[in-house]
Amino acid sequence: MAIEMTPHAVDKVKEILAQQTPTPAGLRVSVVGGGCSGFSYQMNFENQTTPIDKVYEFDGLKVFIDQASLMYLNGTKIDFVESLEGSGFKFDNPNVKTTCGCGSSFSV
Repeated sequence: MAIEMTPHAVDKVKEILAQQTPTPAGLRVSVVGGGCSGFSYQMNFENQTTPIDKVYEFDGLKVFIDQASLMYLNGTKIDFVESLEGSGFKFDNPNVKTTCGCGSSFSV
């Protein structure tokens, strides 16, 4: 499998998804250009897939990834972390060579 999501991340996405009206079909995870290191992660709710999407399913949660993003996300583990500094989704991506100081962008 190209990506992995921890049960905690899946539960958190499903919790947020259930609050949306109408309920989206799933979660889109992508890599976009930008940030001080060159690339950043993006997560959005989607109502439909495109012909270039790979669809993954984690405990009933559908995750859509386009082909271009997939080559940067291969082997990535997505978790949801909560700490004193805040909470959010954490990407553990083995393809990343460097990250920026704030950790919101990366290069490969």
